[in-house]
Amino acid sequence: MTAVAETRPFDISVDVATLARLTDREREVLRHLAKGESNRVLARQLGIAERTVRAHVTSVVRKLGVASRFEAGLVAFHHYEALVDQAIAS
Repeated sequence: MTAVAETRPFDISVDVATLARLTDREREVLRHLAKGESNRVLARQLGIAERTVRAHVTSVVRKLGVASRFEAGLVAFHHYEALVDQAIAS
């Protein structure tokens, strides 16, 4: 008999004000994370080094208060329209 692991609901409550604290480049990186792109692909598309992408991802994770790149990607996925609207307004 196998035991069922307890699951905790994922809370991605990030408000628009928190997203607004990100720099334009961090928001751009976050939009790409929503698409599930790797650092290598992201670096090529943005014309920057992979190391720079890692630095941006680390900063985004810290500013959003999430635990991982994956969680940041989920936040981006759920708030994609707000991220795109902010990019257009910039």
